[in-house]
Amino acid sequence: MTRYVERTTSTSQPLLHQHGRQIQEFGSVRQLPVGLSYDARMYSCERVNRILSDTQILYALYKKHHWLMRGHTFYQLHLLLDKHAGEQLALIDMLAERVQTLGGVAVGDPRHVAEITKVPRPPDGAEEVPAMLSRLLEAHEMILTDAHDAAARVADMGDDGTNDILVSNVIRTGELQAWFIAEHLVDTPVVRA
Repeated sequence: MTRYVERTTSTSQPLLHQHGRQIQEFGSVRQLPVGLSYDARMYSCERVNRILSDTQILYALYKKHHWLMRGHTFYQLHLLLDKHAGEQLALIDMLAERVQTLGGVAVGDPRHVAEITKVPRPPDGAEEVPAMLSRLLEAHEMILTDAHDAAARVADMGDDGTNDILVSNVIRTGELQAWFIAEHLVDTPVVRA
């Protein structure tokens, strides 16, 4: 027979306004059994966090430009930019989880992201469509340049997992998205008279 014991310290009231001490500093790595040296894990976390920051900004740019799209290709670009934003969001989660897997702390707070990113801030208002598309391409190129370099360097350090994520996901997704966006900047008439 199970005996019920009432706990006098239990309550259904949420324990609000809690604060705790920081248990791991950003820029540090914990020891996890992943078969990589401390130096390799530190380097990979630093590089992936930079790419993660830029990718979070690219995602935000995609959403902003998706909302602000104009003109005769509005519908197609509105849908395309939203699709690309969703793919960038998936990359963000993958990159953040890679940092955590290596024992690091993934950059997540938007204010921290803004301190790390190299992607320039856009105007607060709406730009002309070609300027918005060019802004996306410039951000892609920054990320792709960094990802190509990081992939080669982490591979040299034996971090095949990070190399795989950078090559198979970040680079391949970024290249394909850049191609789709760049084709919208070709000055070709819809019909010829």
